[in-house]
Amino acid sequence: MTIETVSETRSHGGTQGVYTHQSSATGTLMTFSVFVPDHVPGEKLPVLLYLSGLTCTHANVTEKGEFRSPCAAHKVIFVAPDTSPRGDDVPDDEGYDFGKGAGFYVNATQAPWSANFHMRSYIEDEMPQVLADNFAMADMDLLGITGHSMGGHGALTIALRNPARYRSVSAFSPIVSPLNCPWGEKALAGYLGPDRAAWREYDACALIDDGARLPDLLVDQGLADNFLEGQLKTHLLAEAVDRAGMEATIRMQPGYDHSYYFISTFMADHVAWHAERLSA
Repeated sequence: MTIETVSETRSHGGTQGVYTHQSSATGTLMTFSVFVPDHVPGEKLPVLLYLSGLTCTHANVTEKGEFRSPCAAHKVIFVAPDTSPRGDDVPDDEGYDFGKGAGFYVNATQAPWSANFHMRSYIEDEMPQVLADNFAMADMDLLGITGHSMGGHGALTIALRNPARYRSVSAFSPIVSPLNCPWGEKALAGYLGPDRAAWREYDACALIDDGARLPDLLVDQGLADNFLEGQLKTHLLAEAVDRAGMEATIRMQPGYDHSYYFISTFMADHVAWHAERLSA
C-alpha cells in the first residue's frame, strides 16, 4: 500500500508528516498524519492511534493536540487518520453529525452510505497495514488507541472488539453509548438501518454488557462540556464498567469543556499512560 507525502516538518525532536493514499476500504483518497520521534536506525517504536471527532479531519489534533513533545519524550509514534471518506462522489448529509466528517467508525450497510463509509475496516484493518508497509520503525505489535468524542466512541468500540490487538486504550469525552443519545441514534440508524440489535457492536456500554473486556482504561471528561448530559453520558460507561468489574479510571475534570483546550491539557497524561503500557 503506497502513500504520497503531502508534507514533512521538523518538530519537537521528530518529524511531523501528512500523507495520502488510495483506500480500498472506502474507495477514496484518504489523508492521515504521522509524528515519528527521532530514533536510531533499526529501532522500533510503539504506535498510538488517535481517532478524531465530529466535523474533524486529521488536521485538528495535528495542529492543536500538543502531543509532539510528550510523544518525543516517550518515543511513541502518533497517528491521526481522517474521520470519514471524502470526495465529490461520496454521499453527504446537510447535518454536521452525519455523512462527511461523521463516519462514526462503522461499516455502513445502508445505501448510499455502504459504498464508501467503511471506517471500521479502514481503522481496524487497512490503516495498520499502511503503517506497517510504509513506516519501518512502527512496531505494530505495540499498538494503543485513543480518541475524542465520536473518536472516543471509535477507540472504545474498536478496542473492545479487538482486545488482543491494542495494548492500551483511552478516550477524551467519548460518546459512550450511541444507542442512548441523539448523535448515535441518527448515525447508527442511517448507516446500519433500524434494527437496534445490529447497533450493539458499535456501543461501548453494550459491548461491555455483552461480555467484552479491556484490562484497563483511561477516560477524561470535562464537567463544563455542554454535550455531557445530552450526548456523552459518561455515567453510563462508569455504570457499565462497575457492573462488569472492569478496571477503569474515569476522571471528571471541573471547568473543562469539549474543545482542544481540554484535550491538549491532558494529552501528555494520556501519552505517558499509553507509553507505560506499550513498553516492549
